[in-house]
Amino acid sequence: MIRINLLHVERVAKKKGAGLQGSTQKIAILCGVILLLTIGLLGWRYQSLNKQSATLDAELLAAEQEKIRINSVIQQVQQFDQRKAQLQQRVSLIEELRKGQSGPVHMLDQISRAVPAMLWLTELKQDVKVPNEVTIDGRCTSQTSVSDFVSNLEASGYFKKSIDIVSSSVETLPAPPGELVKFTIKAQFQAPVPPPVKAGAPAKPGA
Repeated sequence: MIRINLLHVERVAKKKGAGLQGSTQKIAILCGVILLLTIGLLGWRYQSLNKQSATLDAELLAAEQEKIRINSVIQQVQQFDQRKAQLQQRVSLIEELRKGQSGPVHMLDQISRAVPAMLWLTELKQDVKVPNEVTIDGRCTSQTSVSDFVSNLEASGYFKKSIDIVSSSVETLPAPPGELVKFTIKAQFQAPVPPPVKAGAPAKPGA
């Protein structure tokens, strides 16, 4: 006769059920802990990103303000440079005018001194592009007078050598009979170069 201990089987089944129930609870607790950790990590990451965003916004605002300040400084520097250039142009113009005030006076004086006998001038023009260059038209009674006039200008030291004789032609006069030389010369005015000081020469008084 076979005996089956049903009570023992029931106890084993209860133990297995209790163990399975305990494992399920542990898994549920573990999942809950993981979920809480995940939520906490996400919350911390969200706050961290918010802080970084606020920091970047502040830095961007500061950069924009600095850019505005730098642009203002650049504009002030550009305005200063423009004013400086205008003042330099004015100073240069004033210096040129000062030089020009005495230049034509000396030039006309030297030309008048260089005019020989029986020679007269009809026109004197200055080149716009080369202010120191002058074209002189005149009349005389011989070619020798033209040569003397050119030599006198070169000897004055106020005109660069050599002076160019642009044209020279002879016109016949009907009455009284004779010839008249018509000429055009071109010269370049310059300040005279002082003579070199010889070695051992005594110094001028007051030098």
